[in-house]
Amino acid sequence: MELFFKLEAGYLGIGLFALVITLIVTSRSFMSKGSVKRGLIFMGPAIAIFIGMHFYVTSDRMNNVENAFKQGDKVICESRMIRKVAQSVTIEKSNEWTLENHMFSSPNYSRKFFSARCIKYIPIVLETKK
Repeated sequence: MELFFKLEAGYLGIGLFALVITLIVTSRSFMSKGSVKRGLIFMGPAIAIFIGMHFYVTSDRMNNVENAFKQGDKVICESRMIRKVAQSVTIEKSNEWTLENHMFSSPNYSRKFFSARCIKYIPIVLETKK
């Protein structure tokens, strides 16, 4: 449950804000009778479904990234420290990176990376026709 709140806290806040706006708008005098109920019945489940789908996709990607790392594959994480050069960092077990509690860390690098913000490296092979 802690992982859910770490990943979805921002979206839960946005969803709550959308519900408050729905409540404010549908409770105005110019709205038809029962619009509050209809608005909340529509918005509540829609927001819950979207947040649930996002959590499912993100946690599935995290599992894929962590399994790839454990098997010795490369993982690419976004580096927000330097925006102009080297916007991503390649993480490999062979380069002294470790995975603990969904965080990649290395004694050779100054910051840690959350596995939810990483992707598995997939090399692109281009074949030329002769």
